[in-house]
Amino acid sequence: MTSSTKTPFTTLPAHRDAVLRVMPMPADANIHGDVFGGWIMSQVDIAGSIPAARRAAGRVATVAVNAFQFKEPVFVGDLLSFYTSIIKTGTTSITVSVEVYAERQRLDAEVVKVTEATLTYVATDEARRSRPLPTL
Repeated sequence: MTSSTKTPFTTLPAHRDAVLRVMPMPADANIHGDVFGGWIMSQVDIAGSIPAARRAAGRVATVAVNAFQFKEPVFVGDLLSFYTSIIKTGTTSITVSVEVYAERQRLDAEVVKVTEATLTYVATDEARRSRPLPTL
């Protein structure tokens, strides 16, 4: 990650609502204050499951992490906003794009895209077997 690849914003995406907003705490970071990638991945999975469960009208399970890119570090005290969109559906599956932005409250407020990911979920029944998505 270099400063030449950093994409600073002044505000969060106005045309979308965040499905999840969370602030990492010291327990989520290493001794230098950088938040663990695994913690971010778990939050991305939670955020992605929200529109997937809504579309499936019930239980879903994560079946694939198709792509995951850490664009910038995340620090303790950043306010993370997770934006999602369903990009594909199949008979039983839902593929979701997740973008994560950090609001950094340093001397000047700054918004930075920190993570992008694509995950696939499958709708499951009470026995945790795949089931068809309901028709829209």
